[in-house]
Amino acid sequence: MLEQPEDFYRPVLDWHREFGRSGLPWQQDISPYRVWVSEIMLQQTRVDTAIPFFLNFLQQFPTVATLAAATEDQVLHHWTGLGYYNRARNLRRAAQQIVEQHQSELPRTLDQLVDLPGIGRSTAGAILSISMGQRASILDGNVKRVLARFHRVSGWPGSATTQKALWLLAEHYTPPALVGVDEGSMSAPQYSQAMMDLGATLCTRSKPQCSSCPVASQCEALEYDEVSLFPQPKPKKTLPTKLVQLMLVGNAAGEVLLDKRPPVGVWPGLWSLPELAMDQVIDDYCLERFGHKPTSVVTGNAFTHIFSHYKLVIHPSWVKLSSDPSVVMEPDSSFWYNHSLPVRDVGLPAPIKKLLLKTFEENL
Repeated sequence: MLEQPEDFYRPVLDWHREFGRSGLPWQQDISPYRVWVSEIMLQQTRVDTAIPFFLNFLQQFPTVATLAAATEDQVLHHWTGLGYYNRARNLRRAAQQIVEQHQSELPRTLDQLVDLPGIGRSTAGAILSISMGQRASILDGNVKRVLARFHRVSGWPGSATTQKALWLLAEHYTPPALVGVDEGSMSAPQYSQAMMDLGATLCTRSKPQCSSCPVASQCEALEYDEVSLFPQPKPKKTLPTKLVQLMLVGNAAGEVLLDKRPPVGVWPGLWSLPELAMDQVIDDYCLERFGHKPTSVVTGNAFTHIFSHYKLVIHPSWVKLSSDPSVVMEPDSSFWYNHSLPVRDVGLPAPIKKLLLKTFEENL
């Protein structure tokens, strides 16, 4: 049974006033731009991981206009290590639209925000409520967990049916833009932040601190001793496996050859290493591409990188050529990379970055 909205949001707001987080970097100098960047980064990313990326990103791109003016490589370079790189591409694309269509200011309506690339209903709600003080609901992973437990909402929160049910609850419990409490007033920004903090600090995935929860007395999952059962997990499926060879081709200057990935497929648009199918022969590949066979090939240990929909087993090889190829690359699709003295900002997939670090540390 639904509680009266104020019976839910008032204790949550009271708790947040005393115990909520206040020192996170995106909670300082609050602006629509800062809230937007932080919300995108926090999708699929832990807070402690996101903090240094957020600080660096805002230093490099302090405004919508500077982000819109950046190249894709520059943006991806400062996203390297966060993963889910379409988030960064969509940030840049949305920034360009904001500059072109909204005079460099984020729109102030839900419909206009969700029309921008990469901004969904929950992100738009966070921008509107936290930075603009509007009444707007949010439903990030933390809020889903709180509401799923509070009302024992069955089903995986990522499914359409379950999301619909959770959105109805989110809308029901969101307070007016400004509500009075005993000490001053609390508004929509505090409620949105309070719900995220409640899920992040008390109503956690494992070992939730139910005894400290401000709405524990009304929580259905706690009443039935089923907190650990909600939210229900995503149905499991076996991930397929793909095997590839990656070549770390070094030249006489101690640089490594990078190729730009196609715009579709794995790591689209990022810079990676020459890739071969498992049945391709490295000598034959080098002869065809570089004009001669390598002087040495050292095969490294295979390792696995897990994507959301498959496992990639990478077989690296360190390849030395007898001389620098006379014609190796087209400027837009390949170049020699020196990690110690980079001549340009490039976006690198996390496992490629690790391989390059290993390579330069060992002085290929």
